[in-house]
Amino acid sequence: MSDLRATHAEPRVLWRDPLFLVAVAAGLLTWAVLYFIQQPAVQWNWPLVRPWQFLLPVLLYPIVEEIVFRGLIQELVRDTISRHSLGPLTIANLLTSLLFTGLHFIYHTPLWAALVFFPSLVFGFFKDRTDRLVAPIILHVFYNAGYLWLFSAPQ
Repeated sequence: MSDLRATHAEPRVLWRDPLFLVAVAAGLLTWAVLYFIQQPAVQWNWPLVRPWQFLLPVLLYPIVEEIVFRGLIQELVRDTISRHSLGPLTIANLLTSLLFTGLHFIYHTPLWAALVFFPSLVFGFFKDRTDRLVAPIILHVFYNAGYLWLFSAPQ
């Protein structure tokens, strides 16, 4: 496992990892499907007009959340409670994702908060796969950017 972790941990190598590319493609596909289902009135240039309203949740929040949830909590659960897996997902990832999702109910609608569970599993999977936070942070930034750009434009 250490060879796999060393191989897939660096950003320049991540782009050659087929599973990482699937995770990126899943984000693009999800945005497209949600866009056509919801038909949001998108002001396409809003991140340029209000950069801090875009940059904080796109850059700062994912970094802090990944350090706390994948870097601290997931590792703590893995080291103290369980190193077991259910298929490709560790128990630590599942429990951390449940907590991560639960906290999103505080400031999201129930549907959006519940949907956070799936990307959280992806972030945790890549934390387990690489034993580093690079891939989860990159994916979290990418997922937040698409979501915010399409569905959180200021009115």
